Amino acid sequence: MTTVPIPADWPATEEQARAVQDRLRTQVVLDEPGPPPGTGHVTGVDVAYDDERDVVAAAAVVLDAATLEVVAEATAVGRISFPYVPGLLAFREIPTVLAALDALPCPPGLVVCDGYGLAHPRRFGLASHLGVLTGLPTIGVAKNPFTFTHADPAAPRGSTSPLLADTEEVGRALRTRDAVKPVFVSVGHRVNLDNACAHTLALTPKYRLPETTRRADALCRKALREAAAPR
Repeated sequence: MTTVPIPADWPATEEQARAVQDRLRTQVVLDEPGPPPGTGHVTGVDVAYDDERDVVAAAAVVLDAATLEVVAEATAVGRISFPYVPGLLAFREIPTVLAALDALPCPPGLVVCDGYGLAHPRRFGLASHLGVLTGLPTIGVAKNPFTFTHADPAAPRGSTSPLLADTEEVGRALRTRDAVKPVFVSVGHRVNLDNACAHTLALTPKYRLPETTRRADALCRKALREAAAPR
């Protein structure tokens, strides 16, 4: 487990954080298809918080994209690096997520975030932010539609409907299980939306949420428990 300090130049105010988003958003790449589903590595990242102790734990879990078997995993723990502000959650998570990714012994391939990419009020959620900083292809797969609207997809697995900001499609509601509540997929960096949805379906053979998210969620919670345990 890696212990992570808050970077010295990390934004301290909402104004500073939004300025960073504005600067980095111009670097998002949207015209690459991304790696084909079922090939190479695919990595889930997730975080867990203990606000009372001012601790955040991040996990990165690498899966073989063809078999969904775990290839490698890493965790990092640090102080919470930014207050809770909707639309700026990436600033609470990125230092520890980057440290977990850096601690992996192999290339992560496509990175799947439990959150948003373009489906964000400023079109720069965690998946986009992480993709720009690392250069990796990234997507966001979220449990709810945030502030956006969508029609209910048809009941069969694989059905989709546009996730809309007024008339702009910022992602898709995707049914990963027959007649089960959809997940909300958006591109982050260096992946298109069709491919992001195809990856999400490849990662959900049994459950609503991607295996990447399920594995990373369990691992970061375990890391947080261990960090909070008396020594």
